[in-house]
Amino acid sequence: MTPTRIRTLALAALICAALAWLVLRLVYVTLPPLPWTGVPALGLLAIAEAVSGRNVRARLRGEGTPIPPIMVARMAALAKASSLTAALLGGLAAGFLIYVLGSLDKPAYRSDALVSGVTLLSALALLVAALYLEYGCRVPTRRDEDGDTGPPPPG
Repeated sequence: MTPTRIRTLALAALICAALAWLVLRLVYVTLPPLPWTGVPALGLLAIAEAVSGRNVRARLRGEGTPIPPIMVARMAALAKASSLTAALLGGLAAGFLIYVLGSLDKPAYRSDALVSGVTLLSALALLVAALYLEYGCRVPTRRDEDGDTGPPPPG
């Protein structure tokens, strides 16, 4: 499994933002107000993944009980899925926010702007936590254990 590329996540978010903006131009007036339910869900996932990333990293370095390799693989898969999901949801929230920013003088638009902005921040928090969990799932090398930060040895 290769590490998640930031470029891929950014492209997914950009495409979702553009599609959301285009669709909202056609159907915004028929939509109900945005719900707040996504914000705590994304926030709790971000916290859980950040804590898991710290715990997995510590256990891989030999602190505490050893962690089974299959568990590390599952956590890495969760991290990859969560980072892509966060990028997609963040893109949708960004597209929504961009669309409603033009009409903040109307209460419905202002309310939706607030919800989409906070959802965007929650999605970014989940994205960072997922990337941290993925980073924590990497098996430490000898250089990591020795604390050597110099260039890699030749060869």
